[in-house]
Amino acid sequence: MTRKLHLAGEPVADALLAKDPLALLIGMLLDQQIPMEVAFKGPQKLVTKLGKLDVHEIAEYDPDAFATLATSPPGIHRYGGAMAKRVQALCQYIVDTYDGKADRIWRQGKPDGPEILKRLKALPGYGEQKARIFLALLGKQFGLTAEGWREAAGAYGDEGSRRSIADVTSAETLAEVRAFKKATKAAAKAT
Repeated sequence: MTRKLHLAGEPVADALLAKDPLALLIGMLLDQQIPMEVAFKGPQKLVTKLGKLDVHEIAEYDPDAFATLATSPPGIHRYGGAMAKRVQALCQYIVDTYDGKADRIWRQGKPDGPEILKRLKALPGYGEQKARIFLALLGKQFGLTAEGWREAAGAYGDEGSRRSIADVTSAETLAEVRAFKKATKAAAKAT
Protein backbone atom coordinates (compact mmCIF):
# COMPACT_ATOMS: atom_id res chain seq x y z
CA MET A 1 0.00 0.00 0.00
CA THR A 2 2.20 2.82 -1.24
CA ARG A 3 -0.06 5.12 -3.22
CA LYS A 4 -0.24 8.89 -3.37
CA LEU A 5 -3.50 9.80 -1.72
CA HIS A 6 -5.51 12.97 -1.21
CA LEU A 7 -7.95 11.77 1.45
CA ALA A 8 -6.86 14.03 4.30
CA GLY A 9 -5.56 16.82 2.07
CA GLU A 10 -2.43 16.96 4.20
CA PRO A 11 0.79 15.33 2.89
CA VAL A 12 1.93 13.70 6.15
CA ALA A 13 -1.52 12.33 6.99
CA ASP A 14 -2.06 11.11 3.42
CA ALA A 15 1.36 9.39 3.38
CA LEU A 16 0.42 7.52 6.58
CA LEU A 17 -2.90 6.43 5.06
CA ALA A 18 -1.13 5.26 1.91
CA LYS A 19 1.34 3.02 3.71
CA ASP A 20 -0.54 1.81 6.81
CA PRO A 21 -3.68 -0.34 6.41
CA LEU A 22 -4.61 0.24 10.07
CA ALA A 23 -4.51 4.01 9.56
CA LEU A 24 -6.78 3.66 6.54
CA LEU A 25 -9.28 1.54 8.47
CA ILE A 26 -9.28 3.98 11.40
CA GLY A 27 -9.74 6.94 9.04
CA MET A 28 -12.76 5.24 7.49
CA LEU A 29 -14.11 4.39 10.93
CA LEU A 30 -13.91 8.07 11.92
CA ASP A 31 -15.65 9.19 8.71
CA GLN A 32 -19.03 10.12 10.14
CA GLN A 33 -20.57 13.37 11.38
CA ILE A 34 -17.44 15.34 10.44
CA PRO A 35 -15.90 16.35 7.11
CA MET A 36 -14.24 13.44 5.30
CA GLU A 37 -10.78 14.96 5.25
CA VAL A 38 -10.94 15.71 8.99
CA ALA A 39 -11.79 12.07 9.69
CA PHE A 40 -8.83 10.86 7.66
CA LYS A 41 -6.48 13.16 9.61
CA GLY A 42 -7.43 11.26 12.79
CA PRO A 43 -4.86 8.47 12.40
CA GLN A 44 -2.02 11.00 12.05
CA LYS A 45 -3.23 12.73 15.22
CA LEU A 46 -2.96 9.37 16.98
CA VAL A 47 0.59 8.91 15.67
CA THR A 48 1.51 12.35 16.98
CA LYS A 49 0.14 11.46 20.42
CA LEU A 50 1.34 7.84 20.61
CA GLY A 51 4.56 8.04 18.60
CA LYS A 52 3.32 5.31 16.25
CA LEU A 53 0.16 3.52 15.23
CA ASP A 54 0.38 0.10 16.84
CA VAL A 55 -2.72 -2.09 16.78
CA HIS A 56 -1.64 -4.05 19.88
CA GLU A 57 -0.86 -0.92 21.88
CA ILE A 58 -4.21 0.67 21.04
CA ALA A 59 -6.11 -2.57 21.74
CA GLU A 60 -4.48 -2.92 25.16
CA TYR A 61 -4.53 0.77 26.14
CA ASP A 62 -6.46 1.64 29.28
CA PRO A 63 -9.88 2.73 27.91
CA ASP A 64 -10.14 5.85 30.08
CA ALA A 65 -6.58 6.92 29.26
CA PHE A 66 -7.19 6.29 25.55
CA ALA A 67 -10.39 8.35 25.66
CA THR A 68 -8.43 11.20 27.27
CA LEU A 69 -5.74 10.90 24.61
CA ALA A 70 -8.34 10.88 21.82
CA THR A 71 -10.19 13.93 23.15
CA SER A 72 -7.20 16.08 24.16
CA PRO A 73 -6.54 18.80 21.59
CA PRO A 74 -6.22 18.12 18.80
CA GLY A 75 -8.97 15.56 19.22
CA ILE A 76 -9.32 12.73 16.73
CA HIS A 77 -13.01 13.45 16.18
CA ARG A 78 -15.77 15.82 17.18
CA TYR A 79 -17.07 12.98 19.37
CA GLY A 80 -13.65 11.82 20.52
CA GLY A 81 -14.77 9.83 23.54
CA ALA A 82 -17.22 7.67 21.60
CA MET A 83 -14.78 7.28 18.74
CA ALA A 84 -11.97 6.28 21.10
CA LYS A 85 -14.09 3.29 22.14
CA ARG A 86 -14.76 2.40 18.51
CA VAL A 87 -11.08 2.69 17.55
CA GLN A 88 -10.12 0.42 20.44
CA ALA A 89 -12.84 -2.09 19.56
CA LEU A 90 -11.64 -2.11 15.94
CA CYS A 91 -8.04 -2.69 17.02
CA GLN A 92 -9.05 -5.44 19.45
CA TYR A 93 -11.00 -7.16 16.68
CA ILE A 94 -8.03 -6.96 14.29
CA VAL A 95 -5.74 -8.40 16.96
CA ASP A 96 -8.16 -11.22 17.81
CA THR A 97 -9.28 -12.08 14.28
CA TYR A 98 -6.35 -11.17 12.03
CA ASP A 99 -3.37 -11.50 14.39
CA GLY A 100 -2.98 -7.72 14.36
CA LYS A 101 -2.48 -7.51 10.58
CA ALA A 102 -5.12 -5.13 9.24
CA ASP A 103 -4.54 -5.90 5.56
CA ARG A 104 -5.40 -9.56 6.13
CA ILE A 105 -9.02 -8.42 6.00
CA TRP A 106 -8.70 -8.12 2.21
CA ARG A 107 -5.66 -10.33 1.57
CA GLN A 108 -5.96 -13.43 3.72
CA GLY A 109 -6.85 -16.41 1.54
CA LYS A 110 -7.24 -14.31 -1.64
CA PRO A 111 -10.91 -13.47 -1.03
CA ASP A 112 -13.30 -12.20 -3.69
CA GLY A 113 -15.23 -8.92 -3.44
CA PRO A 114 -18.26 -10.35 -1.63
CA GLU A 115 -16.04 -12.05 0.96
CA ILE A 116 -14.06 -8.86 1.59
CA LEU A 117 -17.34 -6.97 2.00
CA LYS A 118 -18.50 -9.59 4.51
CA ARG A 119 -15.24 -9.22 6.46
CA LEU A 120 -15.47 -5.43 6.45
CA LYS A 121 -19.08 -5.50 7.66
CA ALA A 122 -17.95 -7.67 10.58
CA LEU A 123 -15.59 -4.93 11.80
CA PRO A 124 -16.76 -2.96 14.85
CA GLY A 125 -18.08 0.40 13.71
CA TYR A 126 -18.50 -0.68 10.08
CA GLY A 127 -21.97 -1.09 8.66
CA GLU A 128 -23.10 -1.88 5.14
CA GLN A 129 -22.43 1.56 3.67
CA LYS A 130 -19.04 2.10 5.32
CA ALA A 131 -17.92 -1.38 4.26
CA ARG A 132 -18.97 -0.76 0.64
CA ILE A 133 -17.20 2.60 0.57
CA PHE A 134 -14.01 1.07 2.01
CA LEU A 135 -14.13 -1.76 -0.52
CA ALA A 136 -14.49 0.83 -3.31
CA LEU A 137 -11.55 2.76 -1.84
CA LEU A 138 -9.41 -0.39 -1.98
CA GLY A 139 -10.43 -1.06 -5.57
CA LYS A 140 -10.22 2.47 -6.91
CA GLN A 141 -7.13 3.76 -5.13
CA PHE A 142 -5.17 0.71 -3.93
CA GLY A 143 -5.38 -1.54 -6.96
CA LEU A 144 -7.46 -4.28 -5.33
CA THR A 145 -8.12 -6.85 -8.04
CA ALA A 146 -10.38 -9.24 -6.12
CA GLU A 147 -13.01 -10.68 -8.40
CA GLY A 148 -16.37 -8.96 -8.01
CA TRP A 149 -15.21 -6.04 -5.88
CA ARG A 150 -17.07 -3.45 -7.97
CA GLU A 151 -20.35 -5.34 -7.75
CA ALA A 152 -19.89 -5.91 -4.02
CA ALA A 153 -19.18 -2.20 -3.50
CA GLY A 154 -22.45 -1.33 -5.24
CA ALA A 155 -22.78 2.20 -6.61
CA TYR A 156 -19.61 3.19 -4.72
CA GLY A 157 -17.67 0.94 -7.12
CA ASP A 158 -19.02 2.66 -10.23
CA GLU A 159 -16.24 3.92 -12.42
CA GLY A 160 -16.11 7.71 -12.63
CA SER A 161 -18.57 8.24 -9.78
CA ARG A 162 -18.19 11.01 -7.21
CA ARG A 163 -20.11 9.49 -4.29
CA SER A 164 -17.62 9.00 -1.48
CA ILE A 165 -14.09 9.26 -0.12
CA ALA A 166 -13.24 6.39 -2.50
CA ASP A 167 -13.50 8.93 -5.33
CA VAL A 168 -11.41 11.71 -3.75
CA THR A 169 -8.11 12.09 -5.57
CA SER A 170 -7.72 15.88 -5.55
CA ALA A 171 -9.24 19.08 -4.21
CA GLU A 172 -11.48 19.12 -7.30
CA THR A 173 -12.85 15.62 -6.77
CA LEU A 174 -13.37 16.40 -3.08
CA ALA A 175 -15.57 19.33 -4.15
CA GLU A 176 -17.45 17.07 -6.58
CA VAL A 177 -18.09 14.46 -3.86
CA ARG A 178 -19.31 17.22 -1.52
CA ALA A 179 -21.67 18.50 -4.22
CA PHE A 180 -23.02 14.98 -4.78
CA LYS A 181 -23.63 14.48 -1.05
CA LYS A 182 -25.30 17.87 -0.74
CA ALA A 183 -27.60 17.13 -3.69
CA THR A 184 -28.43 13.69 -2.27
CA LYS A 185 -29.37 15.18 1.11
CA ALA A 186 -31.47 17.89 -0.54
CA ALA A 187 -33.31 15.29 -2.61
CA ALA A 188 -33.97 13.19 0.50
CA LYS A 189 -35.39 16.19 2.37
CA ALA A 190 -37.64 17.06 -0.59
CA THR A 191 -39.41 13.69 -0.45
